[in-house]
Amino acid sequence: MKKILSIFTILIFLGNQLSWACDVCEKNQPAGFENITHGPGPSGTLDYIIIWVGIIIVAATLFLSLKYLIRPKENNPDHIKNIVKNEGF
Repeated sequence: MKKILSIFTILIFLGNQLSWACDVCEKNQPAGFENITHGPGPSGTLDYIIIWVGIIIVAATLFLSLKYLIRPKENNPDHIKNIVKNEGF
């Protein structure tokens, strides 16, 4: 188990180092996106709009999934969850 854990630790740190941008890509990327990935990064207004819409969708999905997972507010005795709950599956 310790051997597997040490291998995964090494791979995570090595993979993190390999995923950083090279010096040429870092100089060509816009401010705020340096050293994230290889390539030119977002180049126009449409690219930034797509990025922000994606961030908003992911944040809303995360918030709502946690909200309904923690407190679902389903008190109806005929709800489908009660079939599994009452039958003891």
